[in-house]
Parts: sequence; structure tokens; C-alpha cells
Amino acid sequence: MKEHVARKRFGQNFLVDSGIIAAIVSAIGPQKDQTLVEIGPGLGAITEPLMARLDHLHVVEIDRDLIARLKKQHTPERMTIHEGDALNFDFATIGKDLRLVGNLPYNISTPLLFHLASYVGIVHDMHFMLQKEVVERMVAVPGETDFSRISVMLQYRFHIEWLIDVPPESFDPPPKVQSAFVRLIPKDVSELNAKDPAKFAQVVQTAFSQRRKMLRNTLKSILSDAGFAELGIVPTCRAEDVTVEDYVRIANYLT
Repeated sequence: MKEHVARKRFGQNFLVDSGIIAAIVSAIGPQKDQTLVEIGPGLGAITEPLMARLDHLHVVEIDRDLIARLKKQHTPERMTIHEGDALNFDFATIGKDLRLVGNLPYNISTPLLFHLASYVGIVHDMHFMLQKEVVERMVAVPGETDFSRISVMLQYRFHIEWLIDVPPESFDPPPKVQSAFVRLIPKDVSELNAKDPAKFAQVVQTAFSQRRKMLRNTLKSILSDAGFAELGIVPTCRAEDVTVEDYVRIANYLT
């Protein structure tokens, strides 16, 4: 089979470090009857060791050459190939209690994480390779400069664990950035206290739209000084200084 050339437009960097691959598969800990979905299997670095432990694997792939390669290598009994863009894919069509894994394309990782967050009701857990910078934002705490919209939105829905640091030389071609492998476990419904998730998302997006400004200015169209006072939130603080719980309280107050 001819060698596959990594495509820049799909953000392809293929994992080749056997030690890192073994650590990743061990962290995922697949059980043979589980429903695993690999996003962007690429040349199969994680796919093959996963399939050695599973009865069946689902994959979501956009690259037609890689899809043709996968079809030659695996029977439909062992692998279901979902052709298309993961950003537009409806993961609910696969089933429930899904375990999502993947070396996500760094050029779409943030919108893809937001897309996947909408499936928390049917997801058991997620394990992803991401740009280290994105993982730093995902786990940042209030008061840190990395604390951002993605921090609030993902920490609201998931317990997040930073598992493994992965250097550029673990990939072919090597990316220009450091990478990290992370685990996301959906929180129980009882922990999700926003009365209106859309209002919560709107508040967070508005607050971080001009993160250098005080909240009094960024939220002035939706929250009055009296509202700040009633909530006990300092109106002169910036978006990065407010906790996830306080964003929920603001949204619920407005709802």
C-alpha cells in the first residue's frame, strides 16, 4: 500500500512513538464489549492496539484515501467507518455510553470540543490528544491568564484530567507545538445547575468577548449594577477572575 502523505488541510500529524501509544491505550483501558469511537484514526497508530482489545470499533474519518485504506484492512464485522467531518457528525446515531478517543486535528480542536460537549448525555468518557496550549486552557483556574471561555464551558460539563505530555518528535510530521493527552469525564446531571444552558453559554461568551474589560462593561447589556450587588459579584473584575459557579449564578439570575 503506497505511503500516505499527511494533509495540512486536515491537520494531519500521525503518532509514531510506540511508548506514547502504549501509555495512551493503557490510559484508555478499553474493554472488549464497550462502544469506542475513534475520531480521525489516521494511519492506525492507536486504532490497531485498540482493536486488539475490542470486539468492534467505530471510526470517524474525513480523508478518502485513509477511508479506502481502512476498508482494505478491516472487515465491517470488526470496524464501522463513518465517513465525513467529525464537526458535523451526529454521534447519537452510534448509540449510548460512548467512549470517544482521538488524536484531534489541532486546527479544529476547540470547535470540535464544543460540538462534542453537546453529547454529554450519551458519552461515558473522552480521551484526546490536543495541543498542549488548549489543555492548559481547559484545566486553568480563575485568576490565571489561561482561564478562558473554553475553561468555563468544559469545566462546567466535565471532570478534566491532564494525563500525558507528548513532544513534537512523537509525530510524523512533527507539529510546531507541544501536545498533551487528556481525559474528560461528563459530570452527573445533578452537578449541572444552569437552568438554561443556552443562557449560560451566552453569558460566558459575552463576558470573554472583551476579556480585558471589566464585567460591568462587557455584561452591561444584560446585567445591571443592582444585579451584580444582589449576586455579590464585584463588577470591576474581569472575565478570567470569575468562577464557573458564579457564571452559573449569573445565568440563573437572568433566567
